[in-house]
Amino acid sequence: MNAPQTGLRLYAAGSLRAVMTELAATVGIPLDPVYGASGLLRERIAAGEPAEIFASANLHHPQALSQAGGFGPVQVFTRNEICALTGPAEPATTGTLLERMLMHDIRLGMSTPKADPCGDYALEVFDRADRVRPGARAALHAKALQLTGGPDSPMPPAGRNVYAWLMQQRQADILLTYRTNALLAMHENPALRQVPLPAGLAVNADYGLVIACSARPEARRFAEFVLNSNGQAILARHGFAGLTGR
Repeated sequence: MNAPQTGLRLYAAGSLRAVMTELAATVGIPLDPVYGASGLLRERIAAGEPAEIFASANLHHPQALSQAGGFGPVQVFTRNEICALTGPAEPATTGTLLERMLMHDIRLGMSTPKADPCGDYALEVFDRADRVRPGARAALHAKALQLTGGPDSPMPPAGRNVYAWLMQQRQADILLTYRTNALLAMHENPALRQVPLPAGLAVNADYGLVIACSARPEARRFAEFVLNSNGQAILARHGFAGLTGR
């Protein structure tokens, strides 16, 4: 007797959970998904977990798998951007954001570098801040709290958005995260605010997709749908940027 077919073994960045669910339902391909921080997922795949397709929030992690063998070339399939998520009492605006982040009594949250690309992108924001205000990089490094994306990061109650939950718990006054994450948090708690970064601090995120050489045909069919106009429209509805724009 043949073993029962399982869903497509998709390993994907946590920021893709909602949109990947809709994409798979639309194209009619069942998923057996694993979501999490892209760096941690790459480590698991490299250690032998049977991913058929890996959708990462950066290009570095899928490129590492491709270069090691067993995976095809990396394709950019969407883009995101870093923004600030703030509570209703935080008065930061795009123009005052750096000043507010540097204030000693402001709790600044970020994700975990290396484990989660969102944390690496936050470090890029700090680097850019140093060009605007010398010394800002060291000050931001020293105060930033790594609240998400790590192997030991706190988990929200079931059914809660982690970013809305962290803000409710007052773990941060300003939290650097993806625009799409901020939109999901604001959907759960409309009192939260998304503050775009000023031009001098703005950081964009390219998301990369890679398919295992041993993957079933469904993996390539799913990737093709993600990249076509219908898939791109679904990504755009979830707040991601298309391949032709930033």
